[in-house]
Amino acid sequence: MDVNAAVAAAAAIAGVLTGVIAMLAFRWSEREQKRPTRTSLHTDPMLPPGVDTVLSVLRSSAVVLDEADAVVKASSAAYALGLVRGGKLSVEPMLQMARDTRRDGEIRQVELDLPRRGTGRGEALAVSARVAPLGSRLVLLLVEDLTEARRIEAVRRDFVANVSHELKTPVGALSLLSEAVMDASEDPEAVERFAGRMQIEATRLTSLVQEIIDLSRVQNDDPLEDAEPVRVDELVAEAIDRCRHQAGTKQITMAAAGAAELKVWGNRGQLAAALGNLVENAVNYSPVRTRVGISARRVAVPSGDLIEVAVTDQGIGISDKDKERIFERFYRVDPARSRQTGGTGLGLAIVKHVAASHGGEVTVWSSEGQGSTFTLRLPEAGAARDRALQHPDLDDEDGPTPESASYDPLPAPEVLP
Repeated sequence: MDVNAAVAAAAAIAGVLTGVIAMLAFRWSEREQKRPTRTSLHTDPMLPPGVDTVLSVLRSSAVVLDEADAVVKASSAAYALGLVRGGKLSVEPMLQMARDTRRDGEIRQVELDLPRRGTGRGEALAVSARVAPLGSRLVLLLVEDLTEARRIEAVRRDFVANVSHELKTPVGALSLLSEAVMDASEDPEAVERFAGRMQIEATRLTSLVQEIIDLSRVQNDDPLEDAEPVRVDELVAEAIDRCRHQAGTKQITMAAAGAAELKVWGNRGQLAAALGNLVENAVNYSPVRTRVGISARRVAVPSGDLIEVAVTDQGIGISDKDKERIFERFYRVDPARSRQTGGTGLGLAIVKHVAASHGGEVTVWSSEGQGSTFTLRLPEAGAARDRALQHPDLDDEDGPTPESASYDPLPAPEVLP
């Protein structure tokens, strides 16, 4: 009996010890789970209440750094710009700003040019960085991408400079001619000659102002708000009628074909202006007693049928280097001839914007001494209406952006006898 009692007592003591050890182990495990780890020190709980929500709705790229310069919080935009790599702020000037702000508590701001990731072409991102203290231990960095704003500002600045230069020429000529008329008031022949020159310069000034207004309108207005089916043959007839006098003066024959029963979807006024500019250019840059042809056809593409309208001339042609720039504002292949014809350098820029805003494009084939063919491609009314609702980016000033489509372009025209 004594042996059995001793065994029972030993078993009871062992059970109690096991329970005590298990309870102690459980308490120790709970305490370890609640203890902050090295990793958890750099996560969202360190942020003051509400800061995480505010940062998530900011348009700027946001980065929060701790006292060891480790990234506590970073927005997806910050990673996209390449500001954060491997849990660290990768831009040294910004990192130095953060250290200085942590030291003295002052808010700092600077504009920097950062290399663009993955291009290898030396392109830079223009950014504005602002650093401010966030509590006693953290620093907040806000970075705004200024690249697009700077590009738009440069385009606007160049446009204003070009407009000022183009307006200065006819205005200066009118001023000088008016003085010449006054000095020659007693010479009727001289007065008549100078008055004729004044009329030419006044017409050129009027055309320039009108084309600036037209270009501004096609850039700012949505042509599809007033879109409708437009007959191509009516557009062609209107363009021919617009240039009939100039063509008759130079004995240029204008011929049209293939436009019957074809319709495009868009703003009639803008489409008429675009096609009229192409025909007017063809007439102005063609020698006397030549021919200007206007042809139209339907082209099937996967996204919907297109209407191609090609304007062919037998003019001076365009070199390869000029073809890359002819759709830029105020760019003229032959400035001397443009002065003679009254060209402003805005006609093709207007064509480019009208085509793009209607979901189409304009392209050029040309050979020096043989002539040129400008092809305007637009969505057909009805079948390609959805395609016309897709507006491409118009900020590219280097020329049109052809869409990738699997169709055969119009063949290069032969020189007409």
